[in-house]
Amino acid sequence: MTADLALIWPELILTIGGLITLMLGTFLGDRQVGLYQLSALLTLAAAAAAVVALFGVEASVFSDTLAVDAFGGFAKLLIYAASVMCILIAPRFFGGTMRAEYPVLILFAALGMGVMASSRDLMTLYVGLELNSLAAYVLASFMRHDDRSSEAGLKYFVLGALASGMLLYGISLLYGFTGTTAFDGIAAAMGAELNIGLIFGIVFVLAGLGFKISAVPFHMWTPDVYEGAPIPVTTFFASAPKVAAMALMTRVVIDAMGPAVGAWQQIVIFLALASIIVGAVGAIGQKNIKRLLAYSSINNVGFMLIGLAAGTQAGVEAILTYLLVYVVTTIGAFLVVLRLRDAAGNQIESIPALAGLSQRRPGPAAAMAVFLFSLAGIPPLFGFWPKYLVFEAAVNANLVPLAVAGIVASVIGAFYYIAIIKTMYFDDKSETEIPATGGAIVEDAVITASALWLSVIGYLFIPVLAVVSANAAAVLF
Repeated sequence: MTADLALIWPELILTIGGLITLMLGTFLGDRQVGLYQLSALLTLAAAAAAVVALFGVEASVFSDTLAVDAFGGFAKLLIYAASVMCILIAPRFFGGTMRAEYPVLILFAALGMGVMASSRDLMTLYVGLELNSLAAYVLASFMRHDDRSSEAGLKYFVLGALASGMLLYGISLLYGFTGTTAFDGIAAAMGAELNIGLIFGIVFVLAGLGFKISAVPFHMWTPDVYEGAPIPVTTFFASAPKVAAMALMTRVVIDAMGPAVGAWQQIVIFLALASIIVGAVGAIGQKNIKRLLAYSSINNVGFMLIGLAAGTQAGVEAILTYLLVYVVTTIGAFLVVLRLRDAAGNQIESIPALAGLSQRRPGPAAAMAVFLFSLAGIPPLFGFWPKYLVFEAAVNANLVPLAVAGIVASVIGAFYYIAIIKTMYFDDKSETEIPATGGAIVEDAVITASALWLSVIGYLFIPVLAVVSANAAAVLF
């Protein structure tokens, strides 16, 4: 037990830090929000340092229910980085309504996501997922006096409960027909014989996980929750939980269901194509930038699933690279949205209000153009590289029709990204005034650094990314 505890320092640090921050908030109230923010940031930094210290260690702890490996470590670092950013930008958005609970919820959500990324057992999978979900439901409805936020939290909770029920039913089927909840035991049973019960178990488990990554047809909550939740929370939902859920789904498919390729590959291919097409077509008519970015996240999840459908180490490497580039791009895009306010200080979310933005705010307009082109995967921006990797993995796995369909559908997706850029650069200025706002040094620095990295500069990091992603993906094979 002591040896196991020594290998889960990231989770222990988050647990202790979260409890300390919670106790500070309980006794000091909302007067010392900066203190809670600092406590949460230090906790996440310490947890990230613990993950780095454990790189090179490959072990299973607590009776093989949790894995300590490079794959989980890669996902955790992305999760913690996104969580840090969402804590940093929160006070600027919430202002006087910032509450002590916000950083605490982020910490416990990060704890749950870390467990998700390291799970090697259906029980720990569910515990981690629900720990993250319970915090996420509260975060979605964080602005209690805003009807949109309350509605977002309620929708997320109801549909999340439905997805959890489907996942639990799938878990019960897998346990009933294999006699174990351990991933290696399930893999051994599927390698021996695949019966109708196991097939149904695979379907329901993938359906439950598909909800968490916003894959079609389990995406219905995403646009409404993204639109209604506060921008820092939407930024969080679009980044960290996507990494955790995608890492979890990859580990489940490759580690637990690997021998049953014929059963899960068809489901993943359907989820990939449906997400790419619906994400692209659904975004075309959107007038709210947060809803459009929600459909963009659905679309990008589809491309990641192409890498998963390949079922190879190259496919998993492509997913990890895609997640890194996607997180940087998404956070950058939402930070630009956060910086856009009218003369009265109200948040601007309407796409038509961005007309002529390049003439009034050339910096944010240029950065947003870089982020949108990168999300579309248009070369020479770095967002093209992960798309190339997932398509290459699909072709090498003899899934040429899937790769062709993905490439064709990506052209549709490029339309709505270019439409926003056309609005910002070529339409007449809207009547909405968008004055420059000061005091956002952190946001401006992150936006600038992200935009520069997503330019051709990002290609300089390909050798490093290739080594890191290969080491992380090799763990599953």
